[in-house]
Amino acid sequence: MSYPSNAAESWYAEPTQQEEIHIDLLPPASLNDPLWRRLAGNLRDTLAPEKLPPLQLSSRPLDLGLPLGERLRTPWYQTVFTNIGDVVSPEVLPPLELESVPVDVGEIISDQLSHIWFSSLLRNLADRLVPERLPKLDLMSKPIENIVPDTWMLLPSWSEVLSTQKVFYPDKPSTPTPSVAIPRPAALAAAAPYVPVRPPVEAGLIRDLRRSRIRGFVWMGVAAVQVIYLVISIIR
Repeated sequence: MSYPSNAAESWYAEPTQQEEIHIDLLPPASLNDPLWRRLAGNLRDTLAPEKLPPLQLSSRPLDLGLPLGERLRTPWYQTVFTNIGDVVSPEVLPPLELESVPVDVGEIISDQLSHIWFSSLLRNLADRLVPERLPKLDLMSKPIENIVPDTWMLLPSWSEVLSTQKVFYPDKPSTPTPSVAIPRPAALAAAAPYVPVRPPVEAGLIRDLRRSRIRGFVWMGVAAVQVIYLVISIIR
């Protein structure tokens, strides 16, 4: 079987193209140079360095001041003189340009915590007696007229309403057993007269209101004692 000449030439050309691709993963040959040759190369680079074309940078340099390594190598007396010079004649910097608009946030929390206790007490009393007049609040959303509709009915759980004891009856036997006479339970005592009881939800709400009033009286008494002590200490 004979092949055409063009096909034969292309068949013989493929190995030559594959042989041209060569990947060298070995370390450079200069790594195995003797010591004297590497020393000679270092001396030649120091005495007669290679002349390279000037480096062209497209980015602008940024002044970062003195590098950290240079600062650590600076002697101690130079840093002392530098600090004294910064205190006596500080560097004049251009005015800072701020694009943001300052917002008045009032007193900082750290300043509020650093105040004396009676100053905050007097501030609270002033806010309670003469509150600050604020502008009318503009609401974008419509208020809900009635959160809990009149058609709803709030009922307590059935376990809170029951006042009698629970009675557990024995389970029925799975296998037939001979009839045994079961004694009847003794007659129950006469039922107590019915006494109207408040609903548990209403009773709990009244209890919470009573406790909150007691706490309010206690705290107001403590505040009054502190004000009296403050007035007496100022008069003395």
